[in-house]
Amino acid sequence: MKFIDEAKIEVIAGNGGNGCMSFRREKFIEKGGPDGGDGGKGGSVIMVADNNINTLVDYRFVKKYAAKNGEHGRGADCYGHKGEDIYLRVPVGTTVVDEETGLVMADLNELGQQFIVAKGGNGGLGNIHFKSSTNRAPRQTTKGEAGERHTLRLELKVLADVGLLGLPNAGKSTFIRAVSAAKPKVADYPFTTLHPNLGVVRVDTDRSFVIADIPGLIEGAADGLGLGHKFLKHLQRTKVLLHIIDLAPLDNNVDIIADAVAITQELEKYSDELYHKPRYLVLNKLDLIPEEMRAEVINDFITQFKQYDTNTNFDKVFTISGITGENCKDLCYYLMNFIQERTSEQVQIKASSSVAGDL
Repeated sequence: MKFIDEAKIEVIAGNGGNGCMSFRREKFIEKGGPDGGDGGKGGSVIMVADNNINTLVDYRFVKKYAAKNGEHGRGADCYGHKGEDIYLRVPVGTTVVDEETGLVMADLNELGQQFIVAKGGNGGLGNIHFKSSTNRAPRQTTKGEAGERHTLRLELKVLADVGLLGLPNAGKSTFIRAVSAAKPKVADYPFTTLHPNLGVVRVDTDRSFVIADIPGLIEGAADGLGLGHKFLKHLQRTKVLLHIIDLAPLDNNVDIIADAVAITQELEKYSDELYHKPRYLVLNKLDLIPEEMRAEVINDFITQFKQYDTNTNFDKVFTISGITGENCKDLCYYLMNFIQERTSEQVQIKASSSVAGDL
């Protein structure tokens, strides 16, 4: 299935039914008074986060979704039937944005979470509501309200704990294949990854985390070059980023320092929040460097890169080989512990905020 992470749709809620003007007329009851019922409420359009959906591809083909109108009121004090709601199922992690105002209407990041994106109009009042001691035969009614209508932009941001950054062919896909059951395409040419890949990394029987691999970034990505800039949004929900560096590029003329700096600059251009997210260096393709030269190459890279990047956590730098799996297990255990600590901190902050709110 083609991965689609954006879609634009129109949602139209149902109109409320009109109120009815009616008078009771039965045998021997010549002037029974008003008995016009209310109109039914229009149906609403509701978004639901569903784990069984992984892409927004369905919303690329069907662009308009309209709920049913409410029925009009009837005599004998009969109220109109409510219009049927329609439920639009979207992947967990979908953000709903009003295309006209640019405001975020909902962020559906929990399974089963619902949000009314277009509210149905209320039904009109029948003449039964207007009777009084001085107006025993009212002929007033009200019309049903129009349902809401919006043009929405749906944006899917995948839910992952760890995000991978790096140039094309840095070895991100090889790494995710080494530590999870995911099998993204791997080849010796750039841009083999064309859409995000998710992999579940199990470090123990009851401990696991999700890792996201996006297409490689190139210089100028924030201005629209390459593919990676389209998918950087998928890293916004992650807890930690891994900047994967190719220590042994095939082209000897490649300046790995300049390339690494270019990635951090593109990250900062795209989002200040993403730039300041916890980030670690992962020096890959260790197997292609002679063992006696590894320490010198690694120390030389770190020393030079420190001058340009102040946000990367240089206290912990990982050296791995994605193709052989060297040091990958240690990296995964470190990430698991880091994620659990961050999750525990977030739970404590929410608990404190909840207590403060109650007070």
